[in-house]
Amino acid sequence: MTAMNRSIEVLKFIEQFRITDLIDFLVVWAIIYGLLKLVRGTRAVPIAMGLLGVGLLYQVAVFLGLETLQFVMRNMLLYFGFALLVIFAPEVRSALMRFGANLRTSFLFGRSKLAPNFYEDIVLAAMTLSSRRVGALIVLERNVGLQNYIDTGVKLEAALSYDLLVTIFEPRAPLHDGAVILRGNQLAAAGCFLPLTLNPKLSKELGTRHRAAIGVTEDTDAVTIVVSEETGVISFVEKGEITRYLTSSRLRELIREALTPTNLLGEVFQPTRRRSRAAKAAADSAREQVSETFIK
Repeated sequence: MTAMNRSIEVLKFIEQFRITDLIDFLVVWAIIYGLLKLVRGTRAVPIAMGLLGVGLLYQVAVFLGLETLQFVMRNMLLYFGFALLVIFAPEVRSALMRFGANLRTSFLFGRSKLAPNFYEDIVLAAMTLSSRRVGALIVLERNVGLQNYIDTGVKLEAALSYDLLVTIFEPRAPLHDGAVILRGNQLAAAGCFLPLTLNPKLSKELGTRHRAAIGVTEDTDAVTIVVSEETGVISFVEKGEITRYLTSSRLRELIREALTPTNLLGEVFQPTRRRSRAAKAAADSAREQVSETFIK
């Protein structure tokens, strides 16, 4: 009899089930998944744990009948919403900016702004500057505009070329000490100032140039290429994550992947890319070559 009742309940549930319920569930799941991906590895995680601890403390106060503590914590909850907006302002701004930019790209059919034939000029310039131990910082604009950073430098609006990139970063050139920003197939500006990352976990051997490269990718969806002045090591930065000791082939591959058109939901819901064993081996080989050159 019990089994029959359960079967009847299951049949009633199936009859009441609507396709809109499934869509509703999938949308909520996608939003929660995207939020978890956004806060992973950021300061939001320990803060969220602290909020969870406050919630548990309130439950303990209710269980033990601590009226005064309950009164204080109930009044604190009224201001928690405003506090969260202030605390997570950078994360919220970054999430909305990325979602809006990817949405705009989808309506534009996700066309990349940088043509593939220009990869070679960037890669060749980076390799040349690396061999000469000349520091360089190149920013590739993607969906989020970098006009506020372009305004801090000298506007060029010149066609991208190997000769121009190498000339700008020559130590005696007046614009060598800033960042170059590429917009589409043009070199928009040089000598630009970028925000420095505040990540305390970065290695101490990374200087101001590397911290600026990471900082701009944390605030926008841009990607950066860095050439170390001390060691000649070439690095690539995307979404605040730096990949170092790059060869020309690996750098070309990273640029091509970074400029591949995104889908409607964009990077927020894409799984994190992991470097393959071959890529890691290439990076280790490049690291050994740089170390041997530096020793010599």
